Amino acid sequence: MPLLLLLVSCLSGIFQTVSAQCPDYSDYSMAVHEPLSAGKYQLSYQRPTAECRTFNLSDVEDTIQDMKEIVKDPDLFRLFENAFPNTLDTTVTWKGYSANDSTEELTFITTGDIVAMWLRDSANQMRSYKSLLKASDSPDSLASLFRGAINLQARYILRNPYCNAFQAPTESGLPPQDNSNADTDQVKPSFNTTFVFECKYELDSISAFLQLSFDYYDKTQDADFFGKFQWVNAIQTVLDTAEGLLIGTYADDGSVNEVPYTFQRQTTSATETLTNSGAGNPVRGGTGLVRSAFRPSDDSTIYQLFIPANMQFSSYLGKCAEIMQAHDADLAQRMSDFASSVRNGIETYGKVQHAVFGEVYAYELDGFGSSNLMDDANVPSLLSAPILDYLNATDETYQNTRKFVLSTWNPYYMHGPVLNGTGGPHVGFGKAWPMSIITSLLTSDDDSEIVAGLQMLVSSTDGLGLIHESVDTFNASTWTREWFSWANGLFGEMLLGLRDRKPQLLATSFQ
Repeated sequence: MPLLLLLVSCLSGIFQTVSAQCPDYSDYSMAVHEPLSAGKYQLSYQRPTAECRTFNLSDVEDTIQDMKEIVKDPDLFRLFENAFPNTLDTTVTWKGYSANDSTEELTFITTGDIVAMWLRDSANQMRSYKSLLKASDSPDSLASLFRGAINLQARYILRNPYCNAFQAPTESGLPPQDNSNADTDQVKPSFNTTFVFECKYELDSISAFLQLSFDYYDKTQDADFFGKFQWVNAIQTVLDTAEGLLIGTYADDGSVNEVPYTFQRQTTSATETLTNSGAGNPVRGGTGLVRSAFRPSDDSTIYQLFIPANMQFSSYLGKCAEIMQAHDADLAQRMSDFASSVRNGIETYGKVQHAVFGEVYAYELDGFGSSNLMDDANVPSLLSAPILDYLNATDETYQNTRKFVLSTWNPYYMHGPVLNGTGGPHVGFGKAWPMSIITSLLTSDDDSEIVAGLQMLVSSTDGLGLIHESVDTFNASTWTREWFSWANGLFGEMLLGLRDRKPQLLATSFQ
């Protein structure tokens, strides 16, 4: 065995031994641990001990200490102290090298309470640390984590581009996880459950790969990395997959087109499967928009021309064309042209008139004239368009859309005495997702709105000091998912953003 792989194998064994001595974070995160924060909410300390953290990074520890001087409220600081490092503390489940190339870094990042790697979640979990990212060849660096995640996502996409969640790589020695929800799934194209955890086609999944790639390049300017392994081939697969999903339901002569992806699941929930023998509701071709069978919440779309994911795809496909320019100029031009075409489709077909708010972006549409006016908490969402780098938050249509989303005209806007925010069909009525409140603060310049949002977030953790998936708007003790790393990271990202643009607000007391 090559010396490097032998060393990796030994380190993996040590990691597994240490892990066996550490508490299961699913249990740990549901319990209260001292010292409690000094504020009235007495929030639990939720970080594992240093030896039980899955990745230690001095820059993160330094950032936490710096924020302690800036964030004056003890409860708000405790929430940051727990949430910001959560991905590194708990979800870098394995890090190593490819069996086929001892220089190809791999990083397996799980969602938290589910031991599988979602393309979308892992890309956003890594984005939480973008502000700390800098070029480095060290295997112990944040840059190495990013490279490993990009390489592993490329592997997943090359083999199963329609799938959203994946098993640990064979090099890790981790066994495939059973997904009982998917036992009855009938999916075209087929997949192997030892490689794929779930295969819901979501445009935001392959868009997340583009976002992750650009985030790394944006901070490191390391274009050479993208030519070393499988990234160029993965981009080719992304383009081929997305172009195949420009197709409408019907051909010009009235015949029914064969769609490249279908999904059926035996379930009592309509959002867990697709109509029309797995093809979904009819879609009109020729709009320039790419179909998406599912949303970032993993719920099925009603109309498959899903605008937020098309925004994300257009934005980061165009930005990644700059990376590709150093490796394949023709492919870079194809990427740039495709990104422009999708943007044109959004601006031509994705806007509708609302009786109260004027011109707004639709959440979904079918190309025939039907549209779905709503927003869901999960990113990409309409609310998140500025943080997808698709448009500026001052854009008039976006501002109209934002007012709609954060009002009771949005059928999934949940409000009550505990918190107000967007929810979605994934967990049902009356459950607001803190993620949506965080997104609203990331896209707001209004001091009052930001302070009110921070108050809701710090007061709705049920004393546990972590960001939950959803919270009952009338009862903070009723929530879902004790360990949702993406939302924790997004909170940390948001607070760091406030440090840079509105530091005076971090002196606010929430007592």
